[in-house]
Amino acid sequence: MRRVPGYDGDVAVIGGGIVGLSTAYAITRSAPGTRVVVLEKEPGPARHQTGRNSGVVHSGIYYRPGSLKARYAVRGAAEMIKFCAEYGIAHAVTGKLIVATERAELPRLHALAVRGRENGIPVRELGAPQIAEFEPEVRGLAALHVATTGVCDFTAVARQLAEASGAEIRYGAQVVGIDRRPERGVAVRTAAGDVVRARVLVNCAGLHCDEVARLAGDEPGVRIVPFRGEYYALTRPQLVRGLVYPVPDPAFPFLGVHLTRGIDGGVHVGPNAVPALAREGYGWGVLRPRDLAGTLAWPGSWALARRHWRYGAGELRRSLSKPAFTAAVRRLLPAVTEADLVRAPSGVRAQAVARDGTLVDDFLIREAPRTVHVLNAPSPAATASLPIGREVARRALDALRGVGVAA
Repeated sequence: MRRVPGYDGDVAVIGGGIVGLSTAYAITRSAPGTRVVVLEKEPGPARHQTGRNSGVVHSGIYYRPGSLKARYAVRGAAEMIKFCAEYGIAHAVTGKLIVATERAELPRLHALAVRGRENGIPVRELGAPQIAEFEPEVRGLAALHVATTGVCDFTAVARQLAEASGAEIRYGAQVVGIDRRPERGVAVRTAAGDVVRARVLVNCAGLHCDEVARLAGDEPGVRIVPFRGEYYALTRPQLVRGLVYPVPDPAFPFLGVHLTRGIDGGVHVGPNAVPALAREGYGWGVLRPRDLAGTLAWPGSWALARRHWRYGAGELRRSLSKPAFTAAVRRLLPAVTEADLVRAPSGVRAQAVARDGTLVDDFLIREAPRTVHVLNAPSPAATASLPIGREVARRALDALRGVGVAA
């Protein structure tokens, strides 16, 4: 890559989560010598979605065959385990059970098995007696065993991607302004008053990606509506050997309350998904009027609420009532009591919602002059971060070639 005077980097990446750092890593791997600057508003990497999930390396069984989610998750799961092994990052391939506890769920369970095989995932269908072979305390009518699911430390992965990329990482760099001009490139202004100039901009801002798109002068066509995922920790982790999931409702992108044994041996229970009152609203006490006003002003938020209020009411009830949450867990793990569950840190999911209230289900990547926007990267984004990063990097490098910089 030939150097262009007057620029801080060839590519500026906004966002130091796992997708932004994977993009930086992929750019420098694909085009050595490319100068990449990553701007992250927090004092370190992976402080939000990446570092606040259950650490599951998803197999890809849930996702529509041919979708970006399916393709990237299946490929990304294998690559993530290999990456962790190469760099000595804590991980384990534990397998998981998806358990049907009611007869009405059996057709959906079988459909998941079919979908998994279409995606090239080894799936074993189990009857009720066979569940105990994997999880002695779990009860259900039938289950799927998915051997390729695992867990890892995604925060450690993000740190390693930052180091291995060779990119310049600027922490504490909150973006407040973007000036994009066809003949002069992109100038990004931070809250501290610094200006970073680059030929191409990549927006991987996660919870703030739609705001960053508008700063660049682009209408994303969606808004990020934040949903808080509330977790408990299981005080008797010996009740669960690995990962246990319910059969998900296909109408929603959430997988339901599940049990996850992490790499530290502890078991997380959740998440329970409720609307957050701020984009970084990790508790009911966190309210940012500007964020809430933005959510309420978006027509899609109201359409979503009208369409799915019953589902949302159930989530709210489990959020406000520990007995209700415990009852949801007991469907899978009857031995659990309220005393076994203690509050654990929550996460917030950046869910893109269309104007008509549709929950954007797949990854959403859009391009504009000199710019690539990642506008929806929900679960399994961490699992799929390596192939997602390569795709975003490819588009960024194409944009560089388009403005006359050879890659």
